[in-house]
Amino acid sequence: MKSDNWFILLILFLVIFDGFVWYQILFARPNQNAELYFLDVGQGDGELIVLSNNVKILIDGGPNNKILEELNYVSRPTDRYIDLVILSHPQADHFGGLIDVLKRYKVGAFISPGRSGLAQSFKDLEKIIQENKIPTIALGEGDKINYLNAHFDILLPSLNLLQSAEPNDWGLAIKITSGGTKALFAGDIDSKTEESLALKHDLDIDVLKVNHHGSRFSSSKNFLEKITPKIAVIEVGRNSYGHPAEQTLKNLASVGSQIFRTDRDGTIKLLINNQKIAIFTRKQ
Repeated sequence: MKSDNWFILLILFLVIFDGFVWYQILFARPNQNAELYFLDVGQGDGELIVLSNNVKILIDGGPNNKILEELNYVSRPTDRYIDLVILSHPQADHFGGLIDVLKRYKVGAFISPGRSGLAQSFKDLEKIIQENKIPTIALGEGDKINYLNAHFDILLPSLNLLQSAEPNDWGLAIKITSGGTKALFAGDIDSKTEESLALKHDLDIDVLKVNHHGSRFSSSKNFLEKITPKIAVIEVGRNSYGHPAEQTLKNLASVGSQIFRTDRDGTIKLLINNQKIAIFTRKQ
């Protein structure tokens, strides 16, 4: 008889515990700390920033619809709203997946440098933006986005860079400050632009989204010595460009950066709590 009672109590405990777990998953108060996700979208860029009160900002969407799988992985399946979608610059490995994102998610506003892409598929992106009546905003050097204790400083592009024939030069460079932690997202800018940026701004940062997927034309040692990132994330997949370059990896190591790569680590999550950063990888 006693064993039956213990069995009943065990079942009751498991039911209550299971209910508690699902309550936490479905109804718990959103995390008040910033979360940075570097999404494993293959050879391309895609980052999700989650701020207090579940405010979500997506920067780039990779080359294809793999971004949808990654968004489902890091957020609730029923969550179909993104506050801001930011396109760093209009090249296919950054905007391709955004076409499917805008078809599936409701979006508060679409932000870009304001220049149209040269690829035919960019017209598909512009079409879905128009069809969904998504407000569009062009930002550049000197603009800011502020939300509670999170600050987005737009450092690039300058008016001069927007006149360039090279789409990589049009890219948004964004310094994000949250809870005392600073991160830099700068698309595919090259070493010349990097170094002029570091001369003009205080870029002593904690987290670097490594520019241009670790290309040998970016992340010069001189630039990295000025910004001293503690954590460097390379968003890269199988490619024929030699990304990431061996010299880039050496440059990052020489300044003491802890290096993560989406092709090896999968999606990388950084949980920011004041000036402390907890790191999680999908392939732990």
